[in-house]
Amino acid sequence: MNHQSRFINSVKEWLLLALVLLVAQAVPARAADQVTIASGKLQGITVDHSNVRAFLGIPFAAPPVGKLRWQPPQPVKPWKGVRNADAFGPRCMQLRIFSDMIFRDNGPSEDCLSLNVWTPAKSASDRLPVMFWIFGGGFQAGGTSEPRQEGMNLATKGVVVVSANYRLGIFGFFSYPALTAESSHHVSGNYGLMDQIAALRWVKHNIAAFGGDPNNVTIFGESAGSFSVSDLMASPLAKGLFQKAIGESGASFGAGPQLIGAQTLSESEKAGQKFAESIGATSLAALRAIPAEKLLQESRKGDFWPNVDGYVLPQSVYKIFAEGKQSHVPLLAGWNKDESVGNLYSKTDPPTAENLIKRIRKIFGSEADEALKYYPHATEGKARQSTETLASDFFTVYGTWKWLDMQNQTGDSPVYRYLFTRTPPEFPGATDGGDVPIVKLGARHSAEIPYVFGVLKSLKAPWEPVDFKVSDAMMTYWSNFAKTGNPNGADLPHWPRYTPQDRQVMILGPDIHSRVASDQKRFEFIDSFVARYRSK
Repeated sequence: MNHQSRFINSVKEWLLLALVLLVAQAVPARAADQVTIASGKLQGITVDHSNVRAFLGIPFAAPPVGKLRWQPPQPVKPWKGVRNADAFGPRCMQLRIFSDMIFRDNGPSEDCLSLNVWTPAKSASDRLPVMFWIFGGGFQAGGTSEPRQEGMNLATKGVVVVSANYRLGIFGFFSYPALTAESSHHVSGNYGLMDQIAALRWVKHNIAAFGGDPNNVTIFGESAGSFSVSDLMASPLAKGLFQKAIGESGASFGAGPQLIGAQTLSESEKAGQKFAESIGATSLAALRAIPAEKLLQESRKGDFWPNVDGYVLPQSVYKIFAEGKQSHVPLLAGWNKDESVGNLYSKTDPPTAENLIKRIRKIFGSEADEALKYYPHATEGKARQSTETLASDFFTVYGTWKWLDMQNQTGDSPVYRYLFTRTPPEFPGATDGGDVPIVKLGARHSAEIPYVFGVLKSLKAPWEPVDFKVSDAMMTYWSNFAKTGNPNGADLPHWPRYTPQDRQVMILGPDIHSRVASDQKRFEFIDSFVARYRSK
């Protein structure tokens, strides 16, 4: 070969190498298409030509059906070959309760214990922070396939996002004497919380394969999901499975005789026995033999919630925090400005000063005159706002405040508090479940979810530039917190810690800023009122 030929070949090789490098730089790096976990191989999907890979519908426990109905989650059976992880698993059995819940799965089904992973990792060695989402729905409804909880965009902030289904209603929280008797821990109920813990254990054992760090996990949730976060902080079974916690609108420290804490196992068993009798079931075998759909419909006759079983929750969440036995992890929590604004639209009990006074006297009894000082009602506008404030306090707000307060008292980690104030635009045809357009409902309960997940573009509504600004800030604060335990970072307004000495609240709305909390006296009054029930 002559020198000219060698030169031409060298140029060709150089050009080919340059082309390969150029293509490599043009295609965003992403996690592997296939991932191997303890139970087998998974085939994921690329999300919208991004560098994020999604692995959907991964079973983390055996189907809780037949004899496994009302049993703690059991290990998943390994599969052979490559399992496609390209579709959400069925949501758990539930009644149609909330009109704003839209699902993309084929559920509901009793066989529902699956989870999803969204990862931007380039390789398994990246060890990115993990954010484990727990959906809300009053422990009665919800699922991971909701578009407003899509994990792709949040994952672009450099975190691995996981969401998991858990059993709901009668399937997740049914207590019964025969169930307690057959349990090695002498408990029943709380199967939904056990599912969450099982999913966290799955993360501990498997998330490294997706480029996640099993030792840097943040649990976060909204409403019942936020209640769950407080429960998991209290549960000894969840210790060490997460390192940070975020709560959005809710915690197991409620205000009122029915909401102070979860019912006892004995109370839960009695309610379960009464329910079984009401449907003519005389044994556990008979209850397990009832088809899932029929049992779901029958469940309208009962109430099914977490209980203090002595195992998942050895004591009430309040007592566990009071004694400093909770997980000592950084906590970021808050609520929305108009949590219970829907209560203002009652056709039978409008938000007048007269009706507000009646409500307050019914709740506070002999302390009503003192309570009225914290709920102004001299004008129509003040009465309207105070009616909403009262409903919000006894719904999720006081409980969330008390959670922050208790963590400040007995926890050994930083605490951050927020208030979400942005009123989202109206979704075409959307209502609050009745005839009230959502546009009237302000920064209502759950309004922050699509902002946290950054999914505004995929939800058709007349969003404004400020909505995207708020969303990006919240995604960044949340992911920063997941990375370091501190929400602060470059190009963001500073978020001070919330301490007993300096009660700084971060306002997340059109004007993002911090200010001193103005509601401390009201909460202290409610707290003194609630304390009298706790002492009984």
